[in-house]
Amino acid sequence: MRYYPINLDIKNRNVLVVGGGGVGSRKVKTLLSCGARVTVVSREVSAQLQALGASGEIRLEQRSYQSDDLDGMFLVIGATNDEKLNRQISRDAEQLNTLCNIADRPEVCNFILPSIVHRDDLVITISTSGKSPALAKKLRKDLEKQFGEEYGKLLRLMGSIRKKLLRQAHAPEAHKPIFEQLINSDLIGMIQENKLEDINALLFDILGEGYKFEELMKKE
Repeated sequence: MRYYPINLDIKNRNVLVVGGGGVGSRKVKTLLSCGARVTVVSREVSAQLQALGASGEIRLEQRSYQSDDLDGMFLVIGATNDEKLNRQISRDAEQLNTLCNIADRPEVCNFILPSIVHRDDLVITISTSGKSPALAKKLRKDLEKQFGEEYGKLLRLMGSIRKKLLRQAHAPEAHKPIFEQLINSDLIGMIQENKLEDINALLFDILGEGYKFEELMKKE
């Protein structure tokens, strides 16, 4: 199987999770962090999901799954240990052309979930095409050591610089040498060691006046 890599925007989209145990809880947490509108259907649910339901952060239906639960859903995740139910969810999703992932069952999914390294807006994904979750986990841990929190800060800085340049009517094609200079410098090391004076000196040398690290890193 060859999978088509994609980063999916699920903000404000309806997502169904069937299964309320540990796996379902982890899936819900990630979905909420991406802005999805989550419905959970399960007879038994974790304390975490109970709390999310009580607070209104998710819609919680403590009952058995029904095929019409998929109505209006952008995607569905099956997170149960009931093989028959998982396959029913997959068949129902297929009939509706709905995106469907069944945890640990790539053969009944039309998409699979990669292992993820998050550093703010930097997202590094690892997929073994469903052949070895253990290898994907090891690679994720290796990448977490290699790419620390400083890479998230670097990306936020680059995004702020890009926005500022665009506001000043710089042609986008003119940005490439500027960003290549920044990336090929020791900027990442300076951020890691919190050398603010050195960072600001570098920004001045490359960009000129008006580019201060502290100002650029403020969230808008």
